[in-house]
Amino acid sequence: MDRPVPSPLDLDQLKTFVAIAEGGSFTRAADLVHKTQSAVSMQMRRLEERVGKALFARDGRASRPTEDGERLLAYARRLMRLNDETLAAFDEAELTGRVRLGTPDDYADRFLPEILARFARSNPRAEVTVVCAPTPLLVQSMAAGELDVAIITHVREKGPAELIRREPLLWVGSQRHAAHEIDPIPLALGRPTCDWRRAALDGLERCGRRHHLLYVSWNSTAVGAAVLAGLAVSVLPESALRQGMRVLGEQDGFPRLPPVDIGLLRGRGENTVADALAGHIVSSLDNLSSGFDRAAE
Repeated sequence: MDRPVPSPLDLDQLKTFVAIAEGGSFTRAADLVHKTQSAVSMQMRRLEERVGKALFARDGRASRPTEDGERLLAYARRLMRLNDETLAAFDEAELTGRVRLGTPDDYADRFLPEILARFARSNPRAEVTVVCAPTPLLVQSMAAGELDVAIITHVREKGPAELIRREPLLWVGSQRHAAHEIDPIPLALGRPTCDWRRAALDGLERCGRRHHLLYVSWNSTAVGAAVLAGLAVSVLPESALRQGMRVLGEQDGFPRLPPVDIGLLRGRGENTVADALAGHIVSSLDNLSSGFDRAAE
């Protein structure tokens, strides 16, 4: 006898589910999805009945996803993203207008080719202006209304940004040289306001390794050049690793570092072109649905 075909998941319920998980409470989620709190609660009861698992646990006034809730969250984000991409692909009303995107130049080199290619395929008549600057300047430009969207680093310290990516921050040296064995360790790091620099120096201080700063740049490509030349050791996110670099770890006497958080800032007010670009940025950069954020904690 054939088994009955299970009913599909409700995308509206999944949207509410994601809003609760990201907002931390049913009350906040109700505001985000423009529903009453009782309607949100009803949706979650039906979703829990559909999957046969408890999805949230109370933590004081907050609601945190259970282990099964975390599993569903990864799938829900992917389904919502695929739904948005599908609708965009069949939207015959092409967007026109201009959007101003800010990003650190390191991210422009690594991430923009895919982001801009995907956006251009969906919106060939939209104009994108790209401004490359360090995160502190991008935050200021967003506050001043000079940018519509910005990709930034270290979102917890830079205002209400949407966390979209997390990567390991790694110690790196040259495969052909041994700068990591020099005492004191020569370093190539960012400017004093750089959080990667602070993390590196704090880590070395804690473990008692002597060091001195040899090269300083806001640009990870320039820092990487000093590393590849065998002149210094540095710290870079995983996606910035280049051929010829060697990852250094605790076995080499280097402490573990906190992960790199990448976030998205959106401007105030309605801007359909900016919203579309932001959607492509999230789709291109998101690695949270794969579970990296939980593995890194």
